[in-house]
This record gives sequence, structure tokens and C-alpha cells, in this order.
Amino acid sequence: MAHDAQTWPELQPSALWPTLETLQLWTQIVGKVRLSQTPWLNHGWHVTLRVTARGLSTGLIPHGAVDLELEFDFIAGTLVIRVSDGGERRVALGPGAVADFYAETMAALAELGVACRINLTPDEMAEATPFPEDRRHRLYDPEVARDYWRTLVQADRVFNRFRTRFLGKCSPVQLFWGAFDLAVTRFSGRRAPLHPGGIPNLPDAVTREAYSHEVASAGFWPGDPGRGPAFYAYAYPAPAGFDKATVAPTEARWDAALGEFILPYEAVRTAADPDAVLGAFLETTYAAAADLGGWDRAALDCEEGRLRHPRRVG
Repeated sequence: MAHDAQTWPELQPSALWPTLETLQLWTQIVGKVRLSQTPWLNHGWHVTLRVTARGLSTGLIPHGAVDLELEFDFIAGTLVIRVSDGGERRVALGPGAVADFYAETMAALAELGVACRINLTPDEMAEATPFPEDRRHRLYDPEVARDYWRTLVQADRVFNRFRTRFLGKCSPVQLFWGAFDLAVTRFSGRRAPLHPGGIPNLPDAVTREAYSHEVASAGFWPGDPGRGPAFYAYAYPAPAGFDKATVAPTEARWDAALGEFILPYEAVRTAADPDAVLGAFLETTYAAAADLGGWDRAALDCEEGRLRHPRRVG
């Protein structure tokens, strides 16, 4: 069923997870190609994927005398690999073994003259079978993938609007293929205590670098077999009383197991004004983190960006 570009598609958890589990493993392979070729950028921002008009892209990746880009095109149902010398290859997206997708992707890169060696173990996943050894037949429904991408398009738009209301250091809106969440993160500007680490199949050095400074972060997570898709918000370090803060809308709640506020996706999708409901969640959870954490909001906050109008100064 086709959806208008401005709708929030229905996401059925039972149908969503089999396809997204497959897609997450594919994005890890593609993301690790970017990781293998790109100098480290603060907080791991060099490894992420960005939402595009057709899917998810690595953006330009340096590779010697040329650059390459890998994009999941969910409309055409292919992984498109392009090189700045004009070369292009496509890998079909469909049910099958992760090992086959890995082999086809690596072969396509080699054919284009941009062969890469990557870490073969999935990150931040309970199952960590190396990609070339993962022969289990996995499901993939292209329409489910397209609905997931359409949701990312909507979330990306609202997150970027939220981003315009902050003058301090703020991340791009980006998809982290480890935890498989679309996120935007604001920074207070102060150093944070050393993160304890302990995330499965992720070096503690990576986690500690990511959380080197105080953050208020929000994002969209598509869920897992035990939880449905939801928006989330957390702070690191979480200030005293953060878990008791009053946030909007009424459907938002504190999840003690996750250590973050959760807003079910369905509460946004079915709202009369989904943008306003999600915007309220982003703003109130940030305000709770910043106020309780003693952020200098007078120096960090600003009015929302307007079309064709520079921010007023003075």
C-alpha cells in the first residue's frame, strides 16, 4: 500500500522485526565500509548513515584517488554503490543469507576498484555471527522496509526542525547502525564522567569517546521482538530527578529498564498533529535534562529557524 510522502505509516511490530533484523545486519556491513576508510570523527559521527530521498546513504567515503558512496535505495530495492570515477554497481535487496549479501557487496566494491576490508563481527547485537558465516535464511519484505524508511523521513524532518532551536554543539540527525536508531544529540559543553562501557560487542573505548561530554539525546528506535517502535530521550549523565520529570505528551513515560523516556510511535502516528506531539516530547525532555543538569540555557537555546530568515543577532 502506497503512502503519501507526508504521512506517518503504520508499523506493525510483528511484521517489522524480521525485515529490520535483516536490514540492520546489512547496514552494519555498509557502515563498516565507511568506518574502514574514514578518519575518526568525534562521537563516532563518521560511521553513521543519513536519510535520503530514496533510503539511507553513507555519503562520500574517501578511497585513495576516488570517493565512493553506498546507498540503500528502498524504492528500487537495491544497494547502489557509486564511485566518483563514474563506476556503479547494484546489489539486490531480498530474502536470503547475510553471507550472500556480504559477498555480493564486497565483490561489487572490488569490481569498482574500491575493495575494502572490514571488521566481520556485528556490533551491539546479541547474535554476533561473522557476516561471511551467517548462512541463516533471513526474511525481507520490501514494503515493510519502505514504510520504515518513510518513518525515518518524517522523524528526520522533525528532528532537524528541533535542531534549529539550539546554538551549542549539536550532532547531525543520523542513523547509528549499531543500536539501529536515528538520533540527534545536544551537548552542554562540559566534560562528562567516564562512561562505564559494557555495551555488547562494542569496545569500551568507543563508548567512552562517544560520551566524553554531557549530552541530552533523543531519537527513534524501531523496536525489537519485545518492544514496539518508539521515540526516546535520555541524558548522560542523568541529573538527579530526571526520571521523575514531567514531560509531554501524556503517553510518554520513563522506562527504568532502558534508563530513558519513551514515547510509543503509535501515539505520534495517530495524533491529530504528529509533528506537534513529537516536538513536545523533544522539547520537554531536553528542558528536563538541561534544567536539572544546570545547563546554560540562556547561551545555548535560540528561537526556531525560519525559512529564508537568518537568525537575529543583537
